Amino acid sequence: MQQQNAMQQEVAAAVQVLRGGGVILYPTDTVWGLGCDATNAEAVAKIYRLKQSENKKSMLVLCASADMVVRYVDRAPGIAFEVMELATKPLTLVLPGAVGVAPNLVPDEGTLGVRIPDHEFCRQLLRAFGRPVVSTSANLSGQQTPVGLQEIAREVVEGVDFVVNPRFEGKPTRKASSIIAFGEGGEVEIIRE
Repeated sequence: MQQQNAMQQEVAAAVQVLRGGGVILYPTDTVWGLGCDATNAEAVAKIYRLKQSENKKSMLVLCASADMVVRYVDRAPGIAFEVMELATKPLTLVLPGAVGVAPNLVPDEGTLGVRIPDHEFCRQLLRAFGRPVVSTSANLSGQQTPVGLQEIAREVVEGVDFVVNPRFEGKPTRKASSIIAFGEGGEVEIIRE
């Protein structure tokens, strides 16, 4: 019960930072990520500055549910949602027709990478925030993806507005998710296994 209360307090603090346009460093079901409100272009720009990169393809969003996903991608084929439901390990779907997110988050193709994390802290955060949260590896451009908080570069840790307590890390896979891209007609391309 105490752990649950502590998590709710941590979620509330993180949500407050997100609503204020801030950047958080938080655990996910894969690796630690940098996050912000996916609908706030200024917050997204802060992450690009922090990572020293404007690679839109390295940015994805975490959503609480398939219902949330369909509010932010309007041309995803039905098969994508079936694949999402059947996934047994962390899976990011690159879907066509990004809408309602910050324009500087969307690559020229108009796609959006989305994932529904199997992670208690992330689930509570997304439900409490009510909007997608950016998730991108917590590294400077060109550097290895750090898997745990202790491996994240000091300038990244010091450059965020809030660091989630590592006690809420859970049991991450410690490796990046698989990525599958879907075309509007249901075409499938495996980008990362």
